[in-house]
Amino acid sequence: MSRYYRNRPYAVLFTVLALLTGGLVSCSQYSNRPISKGYHNLTAHFNAYVIARDEIKETELALFKNRKENYNQLLPILLPVDSLVAMPMKPQLDDAIKKASLIPERHQNSKWLDNAYILIGRARLLKQDLPNAIEVFKYVNTKGTNEDDKHEALVNLMRAYTEASDYPNALNVAEYLRTQPLNKANTRNFYLTKAYMHERKGEYAVAAGILDATFPLLKKGESTARLHLIAGQLYDLTGQPNKAIAHYRKVLKSGPTYDQSFYANLYAIQSNGLTGDQKRLAQSTETFENMLADRKNVDLKDKIYFTMGLLEARNGHIDKAIKLYSQSIQAAGSNTTQIPYTYLEIGKLYFDKKTDYAKAKVYYDSALALMPKQTSDYAALVNRKKTLDEFVQYQTTIRTDDSLLHLAQMNPAALDKLLDHVIDQKEKEEKAQAELARQIVEKASNGTINAIPGATNSDLQPNERWVLYNPVALSQGKQEFSARWGNRPLEDNWRRSNKEAVDAVAGTNNPLAGAVPAGNVSSNAPLQQDARNATASTATTPSARKAQKDAFYAKIPFSPEAQAQANQRIENALYKLGKLYKFQLNQPTDAITTFEQLLTRYPNTLQKPEIYYLLHLSNEQLSKASNWKDKLLAEYPNTSYARLVGRTMEQSTDSEAKALATYTRIYDLYKANNLNEALAQAENSLGALAGTQLEDKLALLRIILIGKLRGVDAYRLALNEFIRDYPASPLLTHVKEMQVAANKPAIK
Repeated sequence: MSRYYRNRPYAVLFTVLALLTGGLVSCSQYSNRPISKGYHNLTAHFNAYVIARDEIKETELALFKNRKENYNQLLPILLPVDSLVAMPMKPQLDDAIKKASLIPERHQNSKWLDNAYILIGRARLLKQDLPNAIEVFKYVNTKGTNEDDKHEALVNLMRAYTEASDYPNALNVAEYLRTQPLNKANTRNFYLTKAYMHERKGEYAVAAGILDATFPLLKKGESTARLHLIAGQLYDLTGQPNKAIAHYRKVLKSGPTYDQSFYANLYAIQSNGLTGDQKRLAQSTETFENMLADRKNVDLKDKIYFTMGLLEARNGHIDKAIKLYSQSIQAAGSNTTQIPYTYLEIGKLYFDKKTDYAKAKVYYDSALALMPKQTSDYAALVNRKKTLDEFVQYQTTIRTDDSLLHLAQMNPAALDKLLDHVIDQKEKEEKAQAELARQIVEKASNGTINAIPGATNSDLQPNERWVLYNPVALSQGKQEFSARWGNRPLEDNWRRSNKEAVDAVAGTNNPLAGAVPAGNVSSNAPLQQDARNATASTATTPSARKAQKDAFYAKIPFSPEAQAQANQRIENALYKLGKLYKFQLNQPTDAITTFEQLLTRYPNTLQKPEIYYLLHLSNEQLSKASNWKDKLLAEYPNTSYARLVGRTMEQSTDSEAKALATYTRIYDLYKANNLNEALAQAENSLGALAGTQLEDKLALLRIILIGKLRGVDAYRLALNEFIRDYPASPLLTHVKEMQVAANKPAIK
C-alpha cells in the first residue's frame, strides 16, 4: 500500500482533502450530528460564553462594591441601572457583547445559544441600552429552546421594563412568570426583581412581603445583610416597627459590613418598635456617648448627632433637637452627604412646630442646594420652598414700605441725624469685618487653624465651619446680595452708582432675624440695609457720605404719589400673604389677622368681597362664629362669593316656578322701560335665584340694564364678571360677543 501511494502522490493529496472536507461538513454549525454539536458546544462554551459571562459578573461585582449608598433614603433592592456609573466598565461590557455574539454567528447548533443572547441582553441592560435589551430578552422567550433559559430571559425582561418605568408591561411579565415552574435561581431573581418593581412604584408593603419570601433562598453575606436592612426600612415606612426591628437584628447575623451594622443599630434606635427596657437602653445618653467615643465612628458622628436630634424632636424637645442637628452639621466637616437631610429636618421644625417661616425658608434653601434631585420628595420640597419664598417676599415688602412711610413722616432734622447714625454704624461694621478678614488670612497663611470661621462671627472660633462649607450662610448671602444689588453680571465696577446700587432700600433683611409684623417695625430698618450697600473704601470721604445720604433720601416716599404706590404695594402684599396663610400654610388664625389688618388699613380695597368670603371660611375652619357671611350677603349680594355662601335653592318645580315669576316680573319692567326699578329688583333677586335655571338669564338681563344706565365702563366690568362667574352657561358665547363689541373703539 505504501508503495502504491509513493507511486501516486496525487492520490495522497486527494485522500487528505477528502478527509478534511468530510470533517468540516460534519462540524458545520447547522449540522445536528453528534460530532458537530459536540465541537460547537465545546468551542462556544470555552471560547465565548465563559469569557462573556465572567466579564459581566466582574462588572456587576465592581458596581456592587463601588456603590454609594445613601442611608438617609430608602435603599433600592436592586442597584438601579446607571450608565454614568457603568461608564468605566463600558469597554469590558462591549467585549462581553462581542464574545457572546460569536455564538449566534458561528455556533448556531450550540446549546449555549440562548445563554449567549441572555448575556448580550444583560450587558445592554447594564449599559442602559434598554430598548435593545428588551428586544433581546423577547427574542429568547420567543425563539428559545430551553424553558429555564426562557424564564431567565423573562425575569431580565421584567427588570428592563422596570428600569424603563414601564410598569404595566413589567406586571404582565410578572403575572405570567408567577404561573411557571421556575428553578431555584430563577425563583430567587424573580422575587427580587418583583420586589424591586413594587418598591419603585411606592408599594412598600408588597415589596416587603416579597422580600420576606426571598430570604430562605439567599445565603448569608453582605448582599443579604443589605436586603434585611431594606426590609426593615420598608416595614418602618408601612408602620410595622416590630417587623422592622426583627430585620435590623437579622442584619447583624448576616455577615454585614461595618456601615450596615452601624445603620442597622441606628435605624433600630430610630424605629418605634423598641419598647420598655430595650428602648431606654438603646436611646440612653450612655449609648450615644459610647458610639461617639468609638474611633471607628469618627466619620459617622454627624449621623449619631442626627439620630439624637430626631429622638429629641419626637419627644417634643424642639430647641434641643435643633441644637443637636447643628452639632451634626458641625461634625460633618467637608462630607456633605448627611447635611441636606439635617437642614431639612431643621426646616421642618421651624415650619411645623415653630411656624417661623422666615427661618424655615433659609433651611429649605440650604437643603435643596445639596440634596440629590432624584430624592423621592424633592419635588414636594421645591414646592414648599416656593411658598416660603413668597412668604418672605410679602413680609419684606410690608416691613420695608412700612418703614419707608414712617421715615417720610419724620422731622427733617431727626431724619438727617438718623442717616448720619446709620452711616457711622455701617463704617464700624465694615472696619470690624475688615479686621476679621485680616485675621483669617493671616492665620490661614500661617497654618495655625484648621477651619476658617463663618463671616458672621465677630471673633475666631476654631471649630466653626468655613462659610463656603455652610450652605445656610451661602443661601443667606445670595439672598442679601440679590436684595442689595439685584442681578448683576460678572464684570468690573459692578457696584458703581450708575448701576442703581441703592435699589436695595426695599430689599430684605436677614431672614434669620425673623419676620417683623406690619405696624411694628423699626424706622431705620431699610436705612441699615442700604448702608450696607456702600463701598467701604469710599465711605469716609465727604462726597461718598453725601452720595449715600442722597440715595437714602431718594428712596423715601415724600410725595403723595410715592406714598400711594407704597401703600398699594403693602395692600397687595397683605392680600397675597393672607391667601398664603389660608391655603398654602393652612394657618387660618394668621390669615384672619392679616385680612382684618388689610381691611383696617385699606377699607376701600377692591378685594373686599373675596376677603369677606375668606374670613368667613377661615372662621368656619376654626369653628368660630362670625358675621362675615352676613356682611358679604348684605354689601355684595351680586358677587360670585355671595352666591358661594348663599342659600342654594332646592331644585324643585316650585322653586323653578318662583324663579320664573321673579324673572318675568323684572323682564316686564324692562320692556316697560322702567329701567331703574328693573335693575334694582334684578340685583336684589339674583341671590334668590341661585341654583335655578334662570340665574344666568337674570344675570345677563342685569348686564343689559347696567349698560343702559351706568355707562360703558360699568357695562364692560359686568361682562367680565359674567364670564368669570358662569363659565358653563350656554349664554357664554353670546356674552363674549357682547364683550368684543363693547371693547371696540367708538366711531367718531
